[in-house]
Amino acid sequence: MSVQSLQHYCLAIPDLGIGRKFYEDFGLEAEDRGDHVALRCAGRNQDQVILVEGAVRQLHHISFGTNESSLISIRKEIYKSGTQLVDPPNCVSQDGLWFRDPEGALVNVRVAESAPWADAPKWQINTPGHCIRKGVRGGPPRDIVVKPRRLGHVMTFAANIQRQEEFYTQVLGLCLSDRSQDIVTFLHCAGGSDHHVIAFLSDAKRGFHHASFEVANVDEVGFGGRHMIAKGYRDGWGFGRHAIGSNFFHYIRDPWGGMAEYFCDIDYIPAGTMWEAQNWPAESSLYLWGPDVPEDFPVNFENME
Repeated sequence: MSVQSLQHYCLAIPDLGIGRKFYEDFGLEAEDRGDHVALRCAGRNQDQVILVEGAVRQLHHISFGTNESSLISIRKEIYKSGTQLVDPPNCVSQDGLWFRDPEGALVNVRVAESAPWADAPKWQINTPGHCIRKGVRGGPPRDIVVKPRRLGHVMTFAANIQRQEEFYTQVLGLCLSDRSQDIVTFLHCAGGSDHHVIAFLSDAKRGFHHASFEVANVDEVGFGGRHMIAKGYRDGWGFGRHAIGSNFFHYIRDPWGGMAEYFCDIDYIPAGTMWEAQNWPAESSLYLWGPDVPEDFPVNFENME
């Protein structure tokens, strides 16, 4: 019994046009569906971001996919936890179960598989004693267009990350990957997934921190970040490498203070792996190396407009 994939996240924002432009500049493909905008990664038949109108920017919901038998089991666990199912919102597909997690965030679990995503060319790197790339230039052209392959994970703020960890593991069947003190906790899918599909960062109230999108390699992380900054968007943080999850990263601020992250080379935890979750020291909670952490990186901008 568990959720098996992260399907999409939905943001309510004051201006759909501005939100659409941000994500299109980021490299996603948009479709206007009347009452909402859906965004997908090139070559992937799966909504990754949904934008709906709202008075202020806030997380609207997060959607996970599972199979039919697990959906039945999850429904039972939801009731056992004392959580009530709620009516689905009118602005999106109403399939599956809808409920609020302990922080009050709206969650959807539906029968859905993770759609295939576009393969990336094999990344050939020369290292001391291992000359793999021979007779071929390694640097890409300056005019490459960065197109994320898939949505990897979402991080949200939570007032009680321990309570969130317990709910998402016990009710939805996710597994603890790692945590860092009382700062942040990371969860993966039991059937095999990236190091984390959802994470919770401690704050006094719930909110949306960032969503992360996989690109082909380190060059695309770098080019993507520089492209967005050249477009006039604010640098969120990067280029660097995380300790927890190991991925390279570059964050870009959206027009309302949230962030979208380019990433590559994240740890993967297969089903049945004896993965030992660690409680990392605070100094390793955010990164191994990179620029100093911006003062506003952990700031919750939700409902601050």
